[in-house]
This record gives sequence, C-alpha cells and structure tokens, in this order.
Amino acid sequence: MNLQELLQEFNPSNFVVYTCLLLFSILFAFRLDGTITISYWLVFMPLWIWKCLVILGAVIGSLVWIKNPEYRLSESSYIHFKSMLISLSLQLLLLMFELLVCDKLESGRHMWILAFIPLIFISLLSTAICIWAFKNDRAFELEVFCAVNVLQFVFIALRLDRFINWSWVVVFVPFWIVMCLAIIAVLYALIFAAILLRTPEVAIEQRKASIHSAISYSLVVIPLLIFLVLLSNKLDTTSDYAFPPLRPTLLHAPIIDHIRPSYFTICIPLYFAFLILICLSFNSKGNNQWWFGMRKDFCSFLLSVCPCLREYGNISFNKQNNSLSSPHGSQSAIESDQVSAGNPATGSSEKSRFKMNHKKIMMPIMTLESPD
Repeated sequence: MNLQELLQEFNPSNFVVYTCLLLFSILFAFRLDGTITISYWLVFMPLWIWKCLVILGAVIGSLVWIKNPEYRLSESSYIHFKSMLISLSLQLLLLMFELLVCDKLESGRHMWILAFIPLIFISLLSTAICIWAFKNDRAFELEVFCAVNVLQFVFIALRLDRFINWSWVVVFVPFWIVMCLAIIAVLYALIFAAILLRTPEVAIEQRKASIHSAISYSLVVIPLLIFLVLLSNKLDTTSDYAFPPLRPTLLHAPIIDHIRPSYFTICIPLYFAFLILICLSFNSKGNNQWWFGMRKDFCSFLLSVCPCLREYGNISFNKQNNSLSSPHGSQSAIESDQVSAGNPATGSSEKSRFKMNHKKIMMPIMTLESPD
C-alpha cells in the first residue's frame, strides 16, 4: 500500500459531505427518539460545518482567481472555477432549506411546503446542471439526486402539511421507483463483473475495477432500500406530531402496532451506507481543484503544506515481503529452519537448490603474453 497513491485518489469533498451527513443522521435520530433533548440548531451542527467549509473554500478560491489572471488562460481551470461557483449556488440554496427546516422544527411558525421551496428549486435547476456537468466531465451526484426526486420532495411537503392523507408507503413511490432502477443497475454491474471475470482476454486491473464497483454499489443500494422500508413502516405506525397516524388499513397489522423500533435502529442501514461511501471517497477522483485555491490535487497540496509527509509518501508496503521488515520475520525464518531440519529430505533439497543457485562460474585460464 502506497500512501501517495491512496491520497491521489482521495476525494476530500465526498469525505466531508458523507461524514457530516453521517453525524447529522445520528444526532437527528437521537433527537427524535428523545435520547437527547438539545436544540435542533445544535442537531444540525454537522450541516452548518459542511456549509461553512463550502463558503470558505469558495471565497478563498475566488480570491486566488481574482489575484492571478494568468490562471484564466487554461480552459480546464476555467471549467473547474465555473463548476465551483455552480456548486456554491446549489449549496446556498440547500443551506436556506436547512435553515427553514430547522426553524420549523423549533418553532413551527410556517408550513412545510414553504421550507421545501428551495429544495424544489434546486431540483428544477439540477437538470440543466447535470447536462452541463456531463458535457464537461464533472461530477454531479447531488444534482442527479435532486433532479430525479423533485416529485418526491413535493409529496413529502404535502404529506407533512396534511394536504394529503396517503400512507407513507404511497408517498415514497418516487423513491421506490428510483430504488428499483438502482437495483437493476446493481444487478447489471454484478453480471458484467461476472462476465469479465470469466473472460481471459480482459486485463486483471479491469476485472478488479468491475468487481470493486459492483460490490460497492451493492453495499450502498441494498442498505438504503432496507432503510426506506423500515422508515415507511415506522412513519405509518408512529403517533408523532409531525407524522400523524393514519386510519387503520390492511398494511397496519395489529402485531406491528406495538413493535415500534427506535429511529436509531431504523437508521442503522443508513449509517452503514454512509460508512461505505466514506470509504469509497478514498478511491474517488474528480475533486475540484479550485476549492480553497489549491489549484492541484489534494495529494500534492497536502505534501506541499506538510513536508514531513513526503518521507512517508515514498514508503510502500508489500504483503509478500513483510517478513523482512516485520519484527516477526526472524521468528518465521527460524521456524522454517526448524522445519527443514526436522525433515531431512526437505533440508537436502533446500541445500541442493542453494548450491545450484550459487555455483561458481568456471572460466579457462588464459595467459596474456607480452613481448619482451
């Protein structure tokens, strides 16, 4: 394992986003369960940290762009900077949505549909942004998520305001459609990886990449589907003020009414999916180089800021040779000697192999006669 290669494929943006979402989901579940009674403004603290980092990084990147006009000559640099500004605008709209949601949970002085207006606006803009990002080879995970779930956001807002009295299983129909498409994509990735695995003409690196992507998608999609099923059942049987109980239907069996797991238990598959996404951020390229004015990949920036890491960045670890560098290497060598000593045939074969590999090269003696 090489530290430099690991950092070269590290995406700090994805790492920060998924880590903040993981912390927020844990705090929010504890708050809904009543385990903690802190204010929702503190529960949303990981999201505030995320948005502060985005704003600070965009401001520093813009200042570097303004002070250095020579950086504008490169077309790729211009695309990166434009992508940063687009991402900043979406993050500001998302921040407005989070502020309205937090204020609604604290005071309840406005309707949910008002809080969801910035998110719906993001979803409408995301379609055009996805087209631009696809043409310029930029990442657009957040934009795709918002674009395909615009109808879902409308349904959730209407359900929370009690304009519709549908079951949450019905409200989540757009999510079910998206998850079905995701499962189909996972099955396709698994089948494609199995085909490549049995094709000898394909390179080994390509096989490993296909298997890695198929397993990664499976570990993300399946926990999200389990979480969505548990959440819909929880919301249909809860008596919370924000999610009022519905009339008894065939979906609500009497046995399930008294079995109400906590929100933290329901969110365990979601936490697992976030952990997988955090691990995948170490093997995810495509980071914007203009955040905080770095103008280079994260590995080069980190090594330039911390020169002490350069010594460790040049060290690689090989599993096959770890016995030479580990403190147990001498012990393993001693054990192998003991085994060879206990088995005469093995010892003689080792000695003969050693002699064969270390035979002296015999050359005829040639004398050089010099004239008198």
